[in-house]
Amino acid sequence: MTQDDESTGSRERILAAAAAMFAEDVTVRLSVRAVAARAGVSTGSLRFHFPTQRALQDALLTRIYAQVFPDSPIHDRSLPARDRLVNCLRQVLAPAGVGEQAREAWTKAYQTYIASDPTEDVRAAYLAMEQGGWRSVEYWLTVLADEGALPEGDHARRVKFLLTVLNGLSIERALPAEDSILRSETETLYMAVDCVLNP
Repeated sequence: MTQDDESTGSRERILAAAAAMFAEDVTVRLSVRAVAARAGVSTGSLRFHFPTQRALQDALLTRIYAQVFPDSPIHDRSLPARDRLVNCLRQVLAPAGVGEQAREAWTKAYQTYIASDPTEDVRAAYLAMEQGGWRSVEYWLTVLADEGALPEGDHARRVKFLLTVLNGLSIERALPAEDSILRSETETLYMAVDCVLNP
């Protein structure tokens, strides 16, 4: 085994350990010592691959998003830009489920992040997830801007708008509804995407 192979193996073990810890408890603080111990590597090895705790969190979130959304529809140029962006946004909503599943997810989110004053670790875990979502939406908009589907530049306002729409739709999924959620959700997603692509 070469030194490069060994280095890659250490990095993968570290990310696998961090992912396992995160899966067990989303509020976990990914401390250098705890992750290194779980991965079976030295703290120096962890710091070599991830110089800061933030670098480790960012790499972990990138890994999680790559697994959750392995084939991002944003690259499917057989569809118009608006359809691709709507499909990407649907992927974000999909894990929330509908009805009882959505209620359970929102109950857990409420209990973890809202019901009591969040600890620093809980706050950090939430902000890390929020940043991961932000980066995904920003990436999709950057891809579309590179294609000329919307102006290049800072997409912060567009990202915030789309994330706010997604939050609202995910709450709607947990609430009782008379109409088809799929139909009203699709109309809302297209309206939001049209506002972003055609300001």
